[in-house]
Amino acid sequence: MVTFLSGGTGTPKLLDGAAAAFSPDETTVIANTGDDIELGGLFVCPDIDTLLFQGGGILDRETWWGIRGDTTRTHDALSDIANAVGLPAGPKFLPPERQTAGRDLARWRRFSGVAEFMEIGDRDRAVHITRTSLLDEGHTLSEVTEKLASGFGLSIDILPMTDDPVASLIHTDEGLMHFQEYWVAHRAEPDVENVEFRGSSKAEPAPGVLDALEDTVVIGPSNPVTSIGPMLSIPEFGQALSETTVVVVSPFLGDEAFSGPAAKLMNAVGGEPSTSGLRVAYPFADAFVVDESDDVDFDAPTVRTDIRIDDRQDAGRVCKAVARAIDAAE
Repeated sequence: MVTFLSGGTGTPKLLDGAAAAFSPDETTVIANTGDDIELGGLFVCPDIDTLLFQGGGILDRETWWGIRGDTTRTHDALSDIANAVGLPAGPKFLPPERQTAGRDLARWRRFSGVAEFMEIGDRDRAVHITRTSLLDEGHTLSEVTEKLASGFGLSIDILPMTDDPVASLIHTDEGLMHFQEYWVAHRAEPDVENVEFRGSSKAEPAPGVLDALEDTVVIGPSNPVTSIGPMLSIPEFGQALSETTVVVVSPFLGDEAFSGPAAKLMNAVGGEPSTSGLRVAYPFADAFVVDESDDVDFDAPTVRTDIRIDDRQDAGRVCKAVARAIDAAE
């Protein structure tokens, strides 16, 4: 049995090759929910949806988000309406008093849908409408995710990290921003002063998460701060990871991140933005998988391979390296 911690695009790309080393019916994926937002009243789970669409065979693999070939008529119409009535474009974080009103799960991450700042496809939106409606009927995020995963025909188990509200908030020189506002609307350009996972100190792991963390855990090549960090900020996660075998796949080639703002965010939280910095980011790690060109020296078993993942064959190669690292750690 193996459990992957997933966020962003790094771990989903790795999961493309999971079947080369791990049985799908013995594989669980715990997904980051710190990036989730409520946009125009709809609850959007980017990291969960990437896994759903990937497993369902409909993921847009050019962007690694959204549905392949999706139309954007509703999204475009929202911009047209805003322009016609003179409403400004750009992310509109709702006022503080609205951030804690309404459905509790959306606390501290509510945005207006006027001139929608994130592009959402029409079929993609149908998933968000279904999810939001089920939440409003009283289902938990875990229950909704299980229903959607079944509908998409997934062969692996997907668990949200928590059913409680946790918001990844970025403190910048231009003010406080939710991670999606910082990353999508501002393209990670503002200087980062700190990163906050609001609500995590009171959040509990979702049902099934602690059981899954008793199995061997693989932390994929995702952003250590905003893709994996929200999970580690939940009190029981760290303790669970210290008591099981954990293998970390580097998201860096030396001091160069594969994608996203990982380096910038690690600098902001006092971490070293490089492969060697992973020892501090993940002190509980029992083994590492790094690039064959990386001369990092860990005090733990280290398996080297070409860790670039451009297709399923690459992903399978890295997953086989993960399996070797697990054997070395156990």
